[in-house]
Amino acid sequence: MKQNPKYNRLTAALFVIYLLLVTWIILFKMQFSLSEFGRFRSINLIPFAGSLIVNGKVRLSEIFENILVFVPVGIYLSMLRSDLSFLKRTALIAGYSLLLETLQYILAVGATDITDLIDNTLGGIIGIGLYAGAGRLIRQKDKLDKILNILAAAGTVCLCALILILILANL
Repeated sequence: MKQNPKYNRLTAALFVIYLLLVTWIILFKMQFSLSEFGRFRSINLIPFAGSLIVNGKVRLSEIFENILVFVPVGIYLSMLRSDLSFLKRTALIAGYSLLLETLQYILAVGATDITDLIDNTLGGIIGIGLYAGAGRLIRQKDKLDKILNILAAAGTVCLCALILILILANL
């Protein structure tokens, strides 16, 4: 079934906003200044080691946060490109995560970590699965996409409002 162009444009716009916000949060740590560039660079190629252990304790919250942040990427990608196979969508999600991790290293703005790549990709896969599951419940793609676009628009407004509040609180 062909997707309604109206929903497709809205989905694409919300996806771009989401990707920009995620990129800004991960790479720029919600900063407007470029003064943080070149200050911190590390790389961890051992999955689930190093950065997850703080003061001798495993920080599971970091794993869950990385997974959660990428769930919408899988949902958006499934809405926009349901014609792509599961593996191609997964590869695009992993590629975006790898790009962010690589840029963190190149720009020296954080820790490049294989665990983040794994977690982010898993989050995207969960998003793909959630979209497929919702598609089984709501069999009309237009109706499903309309519901998800409403939720995504509300979430985007809330996220932008939260970021604005954080920025204003830190002035």
